[in-house]
Amino acid sequence: MKIVPLAAESLGVRSMATYVEVGKTGILLDPGAALGPNRFNLPPAPEEEEALHRAIDRINGYALRAQLCSISHYHNDHFQTELAPYRGRQVWAKNPETMINESQRKRAAAFWDGVKAHCRIESAEGKFYEFPDALVKASPPLAHGVEGAGFGYVIALTVTDRDDGFRFVHASDVQGPASPVATAYLIRERPHLLYLSGPPTYLERQVGTEVIERSIENLLSIIDRTGCRVIMDHHALRDYRHQERLARLYETGKVVSAAGYLGLTDRLFEARRNLLWAQQRALDDRPTRRSFKKRD
Repeated sequence: MKIVPLAAESLGVRSMATYVEVGKTGILLDPGAALGPNRFNLPPAPEEEEALHRAIDRINGYALRAQLCSISHYHNDHFQTELAPYRGRQVWAKNPETMINESQRKRAAAFWDGVKAHCRIESAEGKFYEFPDALVKASPPLAHGVEGAGFGYVIALTVTDRDDGFRFVHASDVQGPASPVATAYLIRERPHLLYLSGPPTYLERQVGTEVIERSIENLLSIIDRTGCRVIMDHHALRDYRHQERLARLYETGKVVSAAGYLGLTDRLFEARRNLLWAQQRALDDRPTRRSFKKRD
């Protein structure tokens, strides 16, 4: 099984876009990318804008190889409104009417209206499909973070290689997971590789230390019970101190970022946006070198 994180916080943008290939079967998961509109009271830096353009091009390029596209939920960093990732494909998308908050409901309705004439779109919840090379299974709705927090629900996708039984689970914005229900589901899926959003430590004052600690414990439990390796990215890597704050997870030797999984160095643009703008201002303030004509 080939697993390619296409865009992520460790790759410079908000995203969990991933391409999975099993034999001749290609699957594109959460084909969106976005930038945080306001961080440190600053807009996105030029490096972030450039990374976003590259990410969208990469996602749309890999979409050409996919038969199935899945959308876990309707936050703007997880799906596109453009047709490129969906045209002519089978699309599994979070149900637009049930277990969804109002803002996502409106986005979902507009999205389904825009793409339904161009692809075979179905509600993802609980679906199962047998490709020649892979088994693909969608979860029931899992909480986006803490149960009842108001951020809605997401759909996880399990891809199993029919040849060797390897299982990859893409669990999107479960944030840790923070929910005991999501934790139990992921243990039951027994992934060999799990990709999820880590605890949102950059919002620890808002969500509370108790929630962060519970999320850490839940992921440690998943690792202990299943022995899986973990790609942890997205919310966790919006905090430039994530390695320190989430040290217990990294000490397992089982957890890497999306960039780390690809053998690359983390590019934490949003987490360091204030530094990026400080560097930009320093460049803008440099005195220009004047050219003087030598006199005889």
